[in-house]
Amino acid sequence: MSIANDISQLHAGMRQWRQHLHQFPETAFEEMETAKFIADKLMSFGLEVHQGLGKTGVVATLSAGNSNKKIALRADMDALFIKEQNTFVYKSSHHGKMHACGHDGHSAMLLGAAKYLSDNRNFKGTVYFIFQPAEEGRAGARQMIDDGLFKQFPADCVFGMHNFPDIPPGHFAVKSGAMMASFDCFEITITGQATHAAMPHLGNDAIVAAAQLINSLQTIVSRMIDPADPAVVSITQIHAGNTWNAIPESVLLRGTFRCFNNVVQKTIADKITQLANAVCEGFGVNATILFNPENAGYPVTFNSETETALARKAAIAVAGDACVNQQPAPSMGSEDFAFMLQEKPGCYIWIGNGSSENNCLLHNPHYDFNDDILPVGAAYWVKLVETVLSE
Repeated sequence: MSIANDISQLHAGMRQWRQHLHQFPETAFEEMETAKFIADKLMSFGLEVHQGLGKTGVVATLSAGNSNKKIALRADMDALFIKEQNTFVYKSSHHGKMHACGHDGHSAMLLGAAKYLSDNRNFKGTVYFIFQPAEEGRAGARQMIDDGLFKQFPADCVFGMHNFPDIPPGHFAVKSGAMMASFDCFEITITGQATHAAMPHLGNDAIVAAAQLINSLQTIVSRMIDPADPAVVSITQIHAGNTWNAIPESVLLRGTFRCFNNVVQKTIADKITQLANAVCEGFGVNATILFNPENAGYPVTFNSETETALARKAAIAVAGDACVNQQPAPSMGSEDFAFMLQEKPGCYIWIGNGSSENNCLLHNPHYDFNDDILPVGAAYWVKLVETVLSE
């Protein structure tokens, strides 16, 4: 492991920042105190700070030398609507909200890198430090872009990083191409004719139609998608009725689908529509289909080849060749950093958070970020900047 002594000396500070953010989590587009905490730190490091993109986003600028090259580094800072079940002293003080995905750690690592780079400007060019709100299902990255992120901060390339359970601490995983799946969600409202439960022949049963449709939707991946193209379709919510002796008028189904290919993504959406209409017509009920309410969908997180090579080089310089997995299996999870990668070439890397034993999985009420990896992540950011913006 190659970590500069000055970065190691920042470990205690990064731990303090991380645990403070963990104790006071804020969810999508409400990260007011989180943004203020981060902006205050960045200004104390001597960086130029801009606030307000994507409502609560923070962008800091640091330049050195006379090069026109520009790199953007991004960390997410929002929490989840999960009730924390940890008992340590810095557990969430905001009921029903917690940092169950490590965004507190991501922000602390990027703050540490900003501090080091401000004190040791061993690069030529400009670094943009992006602290993004609302990654968890609300597309904060897209909001920042729509608000002019890359017009005001015209980076040549952009990089992101996420902790990953069951990758050993001090290890990285990165590859070019698809790193994380697209994310789409859907709602299907099935409307029939309500009737007494003892007289089903007098109505049109939306529940029976919904049951048939749920089973039919499982054939999309198994029978309509090339087996060489990974994909998943899941029904995650069913809402209908409120009593024992009445067949309700309508059923609401909600679900999600994921894949690594834009063609497959469109095929799945088309097949959901076709099956919903066909099944409901057969049962004499109607289907209303809505995709990605509140613009919730995310594209595939796709790493460009040149930038991935730079990220790999930086990770190997920090962790060593044996500790960088260069062919990880892409994840069916999704990431709104994908929107930034649609605008600029770049790379999204995973840093090992350690074992997931004792329920330490992402989006789990017992999750906690591994503070031991804070200097590893900060060292990666520093080495990446020094690599991309080398003399």
